[in-house]
Amino acid sequence: MFRYEYSANFFYKLWKRIRKYNGLVTGLTQNVDELLRSDTARLMLANSEFLVMLNQSATDREKLAKLLNISDNQLGYVTNVPAGCGLIRCAGNIVPFTNSFPKNTKLYGLMTTKPDEVRKE
Repeated sequence: MFRYEYSANFFYKLWKRIRKYNGLVTGLTQNVDELLRSDTARLMLANSEFLVMLNQSATDREKLAKLLNISDNQLGYVTNVPAGCGLIRCAGNIVPFTNSFPKNTKLYGLMTTKPDEVRKE
């Protein structure tokens, strides 16, 4: 999406406009490295008030640390961690979190995105 200037500018303007009116914008990616290749996307991330970072690859961690001023100690919370663990960046503050959820519940069965764990009823 951010490889093309037209679509990158569209999302940048949309991101700014929604935030201007106190709206909440949600963006998701599994590959931060690809996103960070775009100056526009980097600016959007750097100016976002709320980010959730889960387990990251070494190259992604390095780039995120530089962009968001994440310390080496904090990077430990997104390095080889289990599902449900990571960092939250909110209003410039970075907080580690663990959000483990019991797998033997109906709610977990509804929420999981792992194909081999999806319950068929």
